[in-house]
Amino acid sequence: MMWLHWVLTGLFALLGMGCLLLVIMQLPGVWILLVLGLAVQLIDVTWIHGDDATAGWWALGLAAILAVIGEVLENLAGAAGARAGGGSRRSMWGGLIGGILGAIFGTPIIPIPILGTFIGAVIGAFAGAFLGEVTGPNPMRTTEAMKPAAGAATGRAAGTLIKAGIAVAIWVIVLAGLLIR
Repeated sequence: MMWLHWVLTGLFALLGMGCLLLVIMQLPGVWILLVLGLAVQLIDVTWIHGDDATAGWWALGLAAILAVIGEVLENLAGAAGARAGGGSRRSMWGGLIGGILGAIFGTPIIPIPILGTFIGAVIGAFAGAFLGEVTGPNPMRTTEAMKPAAGAATGRAAGTLIKAGIAVAIWVIVLAGLLIR
């Protein structure tokens, strides 16, 4: 049955690479990666290695912690960028909401595979932060609102790249946990 372990681990490695692309597309690639790793680990424990497969559990636990950190960093990066650009709470919320909406609507509007969603999220963060600053009780002039909007867009892009880096680390950690016996 050892052959099954190697087949499943190889399949995890290949599908895991696809999950890394999903992260850039603003889709839950990290979480799919964790579910795939959990499935291989459960099969290992149940049918192949038994209780000797403890390295996989540690790897999955560490990966889950990193996944939560990656989600938080990605979502807060756009808001932090707007704040760093001198924006108000309205631009921070606008950047966060605009980034999410931009990712959703950017996928069909920008027909570039994988990057269309990413570009949509960055443009959405910019637009949301900009709208947050030029509307409301104390609106900024359009030239003043450009700085927090650019900060939100830069933050969203940086957040996605940070999350992609964390996703690569998760992939390596889980793969190592599955390989160590």
